[in-house]
Amino acid sequence: MLYERSSRLFVEAEKVIPGGVNSPVRAFKAVGGTPIFIKEAKDAYLYDEDGNRLVDYINSWGPMILGHAYAPVVDAVIERARKGTSFGTPTALETEIATLATTMVPNIDKIRFVNSGTEACMSAIRLARGYTKRDKIIKFAGCYHGHSDSFLIQAGSGAVTFGTPNSPGVTEGTAKDTLLAKYNDLDNVAELFKANPDGIAAIIIEPVAGNMGCIPPSKGFLEGLRKLCDANNTLLIFDEVMTGFRLAKGGAQELLNIKADIVTFGKVIGGGLPVGAFAGRDEIMNYLAPVGPVYQAGTLSGNPLAMAAGLEMLKALNADDAIYKRLDEKTAYLEKGIREKLDAAKITYTINRAGSMISVHFDASPVTDFSTAARGDNDTFKKFFHGLLKEGVYIAPSAYETWFITDALTYEDLDFTINAIEKVAITL
Repeated sequence: MLYERSSRLFVEAEKVIPGGVNSPVRAFKAVGGTPIFIKEAKDAYLYDEDGNRLVDYINSWGPMILGHAYAPVVDAVIERARKGTSFGTPTALETEIATLATTMVPNIDKIRFVNSGTEACMSAIRLARGYTKRDKIIKFAGCYHGHSDSFLIQAGSGAVTFGTPNSPGVTEGTAKDTLLAKYNDLDNVAELFKANPDGIAAIIIEPVAGNMGCIPPSKGFLEGLRKLCDANNTLLIFDEVMTGFRLAKGGAQELLNIKADIVTFGKVIGGGLPVGAFAGRDEIMNYLAPVGPVYQAGTLSGNPLAMAAGLEMLKALNADDAIYKRLDEKTAYLEKGIREKLDAAKITYTINRAGSMISVHFDASPVTDFSTAARGDNDTFKKFFHGLLKEGVYIAPSAYETWFITDALTYEDLDFTINAIEKVAITL
C-alpha cells in the first residue's frame, strides 16, 4: 500500500501541531514509520487519504461496538445539530439517557455526564476524596485513567514509599497521594493498606485492563479488592471507559459480578462522540454540587449532540439481546485463527482475551500485569504491525493496546484478517 498523501499531511501537521498529532500514540513512535491519516470510516473499515481500505481493530479505542457511522447515531446527531449544538442549560435528553444508563448498569442510582474518560476518572477521584475525607488513592501499574495529574505517577519501592511524577508538570505534592500497586497482586494492595491506615480514599482500576494489552483479572483478585475496600472504608472505582457497555450491557460489574462504588465511562456512552460519565449510589453521588460540597462543572457536559448519539447507541445495545454473544463468538473465531497461523509459523506468543477485547503478546509466558506485558518482543510486534498494515489490517500502533472487535465485522472480514496474519507470520 502507498501512503504518499498521509506522509505529506504528517509533514504539514508537524508544523502546527506538537509532534504532528493530538494524542501521542497516533504518532507511530512505538512502531516507527509515518502515521496514517484517515479520511472516513464506515462499518468495520477505515479509508485513508491515499484511498486504502483498512479493516479496523481500533474502533476509536473501543466505542464503535456497532461499527463506524452507525446510521441511527449519525441521524440523531444531524437532527440535533439542526436544533442547536450547545445550550449550557438542561435538556430532556440528559434525563432520558441517564434513566436508560442507570437501568442497564447495576449498582448505580445517579450518573453525571462529562466530556471525556479522563474527566470522568478525574472527577470520580475528587468525589471519592470528598466523600471519604481522605487524600490517597491506589492505582495499578499499566492501568491508564487519562492524563490527569493524579494518574501520571510511577511508584517508589516498597509499600511506604510515595509515588513520583511520571511526567514533567506533575508536582511532587500531587504524586505523594497516589500509591502504585501491581495488577493481579492482592498481597501488594494489602501492604499498601497496612502502610497507610485510614488514609486511602479509593482504589481505581480497569476491571479488565486494556492499556497493557488485554489483561483479565485473576481469579479472586477483584473480589479481594472489594473485601479490602469494605474492611478499610475505601471506595472501589471501576474505570469502565473500555469495558462499559462492551463486555455486557452492565459492563464488567455485570460480567464479573463485582459491585463497584463508582463507575466511569468514556465515549461509548456518547456513541463515539467526545463524552464521558461517572456514576454511583445515591449517597455518594449526592456529594456532588449543587446538592453536595464536591464541585464539578462543565459547559459542554451533557451537550445535546453527545446525548442524542449516546441515547441511540445505548438503546440499540439494550434492545439487542444477542449482540454480546455475537461479539464473543466473533472474537473467539479470530483468536482461534490467530493461534493456528502463529503456531504454524512457530511464532512465540501469548493471547489474552475478555469478551470482545483481545491482544497478542510476543512472549511465551503468561501476561498478567505490566511487567509481564513489558517482556514481549517489541521488534517482532513492529514487524507484525507494519505487515498487517500492508495487508490492509489496522491494529493499534503499540504493543500495549487492546484490539476491539465490532459487530460490524463479518466472518469474511475475520477470514481476511486471519489470512493476512498467515502472510505476515512467515516473515517474522
